[in-house]
Amino acid sequence: MNPTFWNNKDNASNILKNISRLENNIKVWDDLEKIHGDITVLLEFAESGEVEDKEIIDELNNYEKIINDLELKLILGDNQDIQDAILTIHPGAGGTESQDWADMLFRMYSRYIERKSFNKMILDYQPGDEAGIKDITIEIKGDYAYGMLKAEAGIHRLVRISPFDSNSRRHTSFASVFVYPSVSDEIDIEINPNDLRIDTYRASGAGGQHVNKTDSAIRITHLPTNIVVQCQNERSQHKNKGQAMKVLKSRLYQLEIEKEKEAIQELEEQKKDIGWGSQIRSYVFHPYNMVKDHRTKFESGNVQNVMDGDLDNFIRAYLMENISDKELKN
Repeated sequence: MNPTFWNNKDNASNILKNISRLENNIKVWDDLEKIHGDITVLLEFAESGEVEDKEIIDELNNYEKIINDLELKLILGDNQDIQDAILTIHPGAGGTESQDWADMLFRMYSRYIERKSFNKMILDYQPGDEAGIKDITIEIKGDYAYGMLKAEAGIHRLVRISPFDSNSRRHTSFASVFVYPSVSDEIDIEINPNDLRIDTYRASGAGGQHVNKTDSAIRITHLPTNIVVQCQNERSQHKNKGQAMKVLKSRLYQLEIEKEKEAIQELEEQKKDIGWGSQIRSYVFHPYNMVKDHRTKFESGNVQNVMDGDLDNFIRAYLMENISDKELKN
């Protein structure tokens, strides 16, 4: 009702977003109470044989899913957990084989994003020479996107019979995944323009004549930290620069978070070694089917479901273990 409310559109937008978030949280609790009441009534009917067991089981499964989702959100207590996320995927050594694995991971996360009703936007995409991708950066929008996806940061290992090997031999491939909280307008990250080196270049790959014939792609190097970000997906150099700056701010924000946790050294060591002994999770397609998280020991024999974005159990195991570690330290 404040007549000056919309004078600052960014501030107004943030307030409305927070209101929507609170309304969604209230709705979850209301839904829980409603479903609990429905189940109580169904059980009463079941005693007289008026409803089938399947109907009760379906309602219980739905109830359990809502409780599990709510529990995860209650676990995510860090300030940045509720924010949007920026996720990057880099193939390890191995050429086409690793680039194809990076593309498979991108598909897996795309399916996960769909399952969670998040939205994604590709900020930078560099296709592989023959197949797969050389590099990809995406922004994922949705409440708790960063809190959920931070469990995926690290080295992912694939073991399979290579479709690119004429002798059908077994290959091992690696790709790194890094996740940063997307910086919102509420978070102020100051960057000295003198600390930046900005290069323009011609975009590669698909994108139409304009993208490929003009120097619209942007690469920004933050000299004090040597962080490099790039964006080439937009037709406009100005838009690409804006997206690249957003990624840079998010990475600098993540850097500050890691410093606060005194874990920046470990993060940098992970970045340097995309290979043996550093993987957080293994995906084995041959000689057996298994996905195993080496941090939590959680595993699944349903590889296809995992590759279709069924990551909730892996993420849940990681977050629950982190909570246990924090409680032990406290």
